[in-house]
Amino acid sequence: MIKPGLTNEMTWLVKKEHLASAFGSGLVDVLATPVLVGFCEECARLMVEPRLKEGQKTVGISINLKHLAATPSGMHVTVKAELVKVDKRRLSFRIVVWDEKERVCEAEHERFIIDADRFEQRIKEKAKKARQASSLGFQSSR
Repeated sequence: MIKPGLTNEMTWLVKKEHLASAFGSGLVDVLATPVLVGFCEECARLMVEPRLKEGQKTVGISINLKHLAATPSGMHVTVKAELVKVDKRRLSFRIVVWDEKERVCEAEHERFIIDADRFEQRIKEKAKKARQASSLGFQSSR
């Protein structure tokens, strides 16, 4: 059952491919903020995934993240996520991240429970419409 109070903790070793310089989000050799976002989302997702009904998945719908300190390659970061609110299919998480020396991140994250088959069908239809519009020479202004 998915209810507030659930927690999950995961640790990653910061590697070269996680750095801002390698990821393209900056020119420094520290953990990239987009990678940190991914770590936070993964920790929250894996917390609730085993509790979902068959055919359900979650998708991230928002994240408000403060990247507080830089973490160099070779250090570990530990992500701790707590489910703080369940509103029907909307799940709200509070997340904190530490490296081996200090707190490096605070975040609020929301995920939404979806029907995987229905979601995939809608994505296929959207892609098909985009291909049809493209073949007719239309381009989106968005």
